[in-house]
Amino acid sequence: MAGHPWVYANEVARIEGKDKNGSLATVRSFDGRYLGKGYINHASKILVRIFIRGSEEDGFSLYHVRIHAANLYRKSLGYDNCYRAVFAEADDLPALIVDKYGDYLSVQLLSLGVYLRKDLIVKALAEEFSPKGIWERSDVAVRKKEGLPEETGLLFGEVPDWVEIEENGLKMAVDLKNGQKTGYFLDQKENRAAVRRYARGEVLDCFCNSGGFSMNAAKAADRVTALDASPFALENVKRNAALNGFDNIETVCGDAFELLRAYHVQKRSFDCVILDPPAFCKSAAEAPDAVKGYLDINLLGLKLVKSGGFLVSCSCSHFVTLAMFEKMLTEAARRAGRRVQCVEMRSQAPDHPSLLAADETHYLKFFVLRVM
Repeated sequence: MAGHPWVYANEVARIEGKDKNGSLATVRSFDGRYLGKGYINHASKILVRIFIRGSEEDGFSLYHVRIHAANLYRKSLGYDNCYRAVFAEADDLPALIVDKYGDYLSVQLLSLGVYLRKDLIVKALAEEFSPKGIWERSDVAVRKKEGLPEETGLLFGEVPDWVEIEENGLKMAVDLKNGQKTGYFLDQKENRAAVRRYARGEVLDCFCNSGGFSMNAAKAADRVTALDASPFALENVKRNAALNGFDNIETVCGDAFELLRAYHVQKRSFDCVILDPPAFCKSAAEAPDAVKGYLDINLLGLKLVKSGGFLVSCSCSHFVTLAMFEKMLTEAARRAGRRVQCVEMRSQAPDHPSLLAADETHYLKFFVLRVM
């Protein structure tokens, strides 16, 4: 069935029986039709996350089969060294995230149901990947909505402080234990490669994090300024630049909004400006304010792009839709007094597939604008 896998508590007419939180519950339509089964949690607004739509039995075999199928799909696309191996609802394993970094796995268990089955999930992952180590990165706020604490730690084998991966022919050092999300933003990997086409002359990479866009830009540009508010992130940029032998990357620590305003006052300009900020909102109610934030940063970015240059603008805020983001870019160009061409639009990499019935799984917007 093509329906959304989430059943919200306020959509349920009645509950027959009341098994303990985290147990398997059967969901039926108002007319009694079987819709599927999923783990129930009365403490969460998402009462049930459906992941069994037939007669499958919950347990190790189900997880092993689904994890294998998810991994086989990625391998069929040519993914090998680093990729998202399991993408929750999109792979019929709600609330389970698995990222592969070389010989190591990073895992997020985001619901009570999968948390209670941690041991069998780890066993299934060990059988499928034969990893040297598995690290848990369930240190995310959404766990609190499930009545769970934030947790990190070793689940299997051993995991070093830094794991070296290869992405787009570049070496990247990833910190699985302390890096953003599961250690690195794998959803942008193919967008980072696409940036090489537009990187030339001087490039400004804002919100650079560990330098994924900066490294790819440095392959083509004369000079890259990598800007981030985190000294830890910039140390990682320097580490990755050294790994790849780049001497054309400069790091700048500071608030992107403030620094872009300062660059405008100083009449600095760049051939390419990259904006890849963190999510500006976590709920639909915050979306209007998020759009204002995107408008501000894109207006500043557009003012710094040389004529004939490019603005690369991204958003990972699910609640800011594609239509909202495109309208914001149009308004930013108008306010900046710049005529722009949209030359490329992209989304998350194919190892992050989205469900048409669940727009939460389709979140990443990536635009390349040519400033005329």
